[in-house]
Amino acid sequence: MNSTTKIRRPAVAGIFYPRDPFELNQAIEQSFKDQRFGPNKLPPSGLKRRIYGIVSPHAGYIYSGAVAANGFYEVSSMEFDDVVMIGPNHYGIGTGAAIMSSGLWETPLGQVEINQELSLDISKNSDIIELDDFAHSKDHCLEVQLPFVQYIKKKKFGIVPIILINQDRNTAEDIGRSIAQSVINTKRLLIASSDFTHYESNSEAHRKDMELINAILSLDILKFYTTLERENVSACGYGAIASIMTAAKNLGATKGELLKYATSGDIIGDIDTVVGYSSIVFV
Repeated sequence: MNSTTKIRRPAVAGIFYPRDPFELNQAIEQSFKDQRFGPNKLPPSGLKRRIYGIVSPHAGYIYSGAVAANGFYEVSSMEFDDVVMIGPNHYGIGTGAAIMSSGLWETPLGQVEINQELSLDISKNSDIIELDDFAHSKDHCLEVQLPFVQYIKKKKFGIVPIILINQDRNTAEDIGRSIAQSVINTKRLLIASSDFTHYESNSEAHRKDMELINAILSLDILKFYTTLERENVSACGYGAIASIMTAAKNLGATKGELLKYATSGDIIGDIDTVVGYSSIVFV
């Protein structure tokens, strides 16, 4: 690393997850060992099947960490060199579809380098993605995924971070195709970072989210957007999910599998206004 290397410092350490590395490791381990909502075992999984991508939640670890752990357990024995992460831009800053093309991302568990060649290749294949570091400066949606990857992946890996303000179908399909074109015949893990229904009753969140999840599992983008609109599902990273659905399908995935769904109400107990979380793999 030289003096001009850009470092994306943690924005939500100490808020969404522990700032102390030891406490962070403990929080991640507890997520994996959670008997109700996690996989109830520590990685590696020993599973060798081909997984094209995952959908993972991005709330604070006390809320969604155990649900997220299911997906990371499933991919913990995968061989991958890089992680392409895509999520929603909660702050609306920067460009509509922003990729960070160089530098380091830092978490309490260490620094991870952006794969510049892969980032630039994805952006060149897209008509929509723009190079934009500022869009990534404050958001939590990708940052909370990274410690889980660092925990399961003991060897060096790179990342490609993409964050979206625009999440319409055309944008998602363009980005999904661009990702697939750039990672075909390589060892890359794809992550869509999204929570599901926000601030509705527990029963309504379960109903709406399962409708949308069924569309996700079918890898049917039209059905996904139709369901999203019809049910008015407030999933924050719907465009990220659709992008990874598109990429996974183009790479050979035939279906999605739901590993775990739960709401903050299921986990914490307040069922009046909840947020939904799911862990899904594309195979």
